[in-house]
Amino acid sequence: MGVTEIELREATHDDYEAVAAFTENTWPDRDGGDYIPHIYHDWIEGDGKRTVVAAAGDDIAGIVQAVALSEWEAWGQGMRVNPDFRGRGVATDMTRDLFDWARGQGATVFRNMVFSWNVAGLGQSRAVGYDPVTEFRWAHPDPDPDATPAMAVTADADAAWRFWSGSDARAHLRGLALDFAESWALSELTRDDLHRAAADDDLFVVQGDGTRGFSYALREYERESEDGEERTWVEYGVGAWADADAARSLFAAIARDAGRRGADRTRVLIPETPRCVSDAAYCRVAVADEPDFVLGADLTAAD
Repeated sequence: MGVTEIELREATHDDYEAVAAFTENTWPDRDGGDYIPHIYHDWIEGDGKRTVVAAAGDDIAGIVQAVALSEWEAWGQGMRVNPDFRGRGVATDMTRDLFDWARGQGATVFRNMVFSWNVAGLGQSRAVGYDPVTEFRWAHPDPDPDATPAMAVTADADAAWRFWSGSDARAHLRGLALDFAESWALSELTRDDLHRAAADDDLFVVQGDGTRGFSYALREYERESEDGEERTWVEYGVGAWADADAARSLFAAIARDAGRRGADRTRVLIPETPRCVSDAAYCRVAVADEPDFVLGADLTAAD
């Protein structure tokens, strides 16, 4: 019996059953399962993206998606390879296809995110051309409408930008924060982004003898909890601060905002550094058990 030829093409709604068959149990030893089978039909829709499947006859050997985040940044997500087709260069071929697509959109960099525990995914990303960029962790302050920051909190976008421009947080994160449009993606935070957040009353700038930190609300969404109940989450694009006292006021401002929105849970992207993670712990704010890694490929370099 010959080896089935693999063809790369755009994903269709008719591919759902084949994709779900090998993605529904992607990480059998981790809680939560894979998101792709739950969002597939909406996920492949929309402009500014390309979702590729590796078609092998009646089977799907792999799937991955690229999204254009800005005029020069693209993001890769959802890389999955059918176990029956591993070792045949499927991930490499799909990644090269998306790199070519992103170049055609004008992108000069292509990034992705890999859970730090996903050793296979990290190795695969390096093998197909990504290099390490940064790492971050989620902080989860409890929503509290009555939280009171000890320092003043304003919506001064220019002050936030000046602080961000010279901060250790920006240096560690390479200027990246959660993207305003694409969930689970990071792009370069701009001054215009902060002005947009301020205009929407979503910017929180801690000030006390100068600017001491900032964050901004990004999106609200519903997620089913382990007990089957829907929970409202509010997501904050990045948290940056000067010291533990500023962190305490910043987390209080976030808690107050989330509480007033009626949120059940929050998550705030913070740099994965001993200082930032221990500051959050010192402020009695819950943090994720493990960090996430961001990798990137220079699309101007030769293949």
